[in-house]
Amino acid sequence: MTDEPMPYPAPHPEAMRTGWVLAAAREALERYHEVVLDDDGALTFRHGDVPCAVQSTELVEGLTMLSLTCVVAWDLPDDAELARSAAERAGQGLFGTLGVIRTDRGMDVTLRYAFPAEGLGSAPLSTLLMLVVSTASQLRTELLDQR
Repeated sequence: MTDEPMPYPAPHPEAMRTGWVLAAAREALERYHEVVLDDDGALTFRHGDVPCAVQSTELVEGLTMLSLTCVVAWDLPDDAELARSAAERAGQGLFGTLGVIRTDRGMDVTLRYAFPAEGLGSAPLSTLLMLVVSTASQLRTELLDQR
């Protein structure tokens, strides 16, 4: 038995690429927000009252995606008009897919957006991320004003 430390296995190339993309997203987001790296590897932050999470995954070699999820509103009244309004708004959006989830406490609304991010510079990446999160914040204001 030796006193030398056991070598760590070399990181898998996929993990390295997704890690690089996530690090670029963190740098881009930190221009505007306090960002936390969660235990599961996701980045979390708040844009105003909207909690958001960013994850990275490689679909195939050379196609590393970032996935941004924003929780727009939660525990809204389970109101058909409110759900219709959210559905109409979802059809108008360029940046993200709006989801309405019914729960025991009412409705939750999320905005999700996934895009290829490998090779994007910090400025374009922060612009794209901020377009999505500002849409989520605007939608939150509109939905809460309708209540």
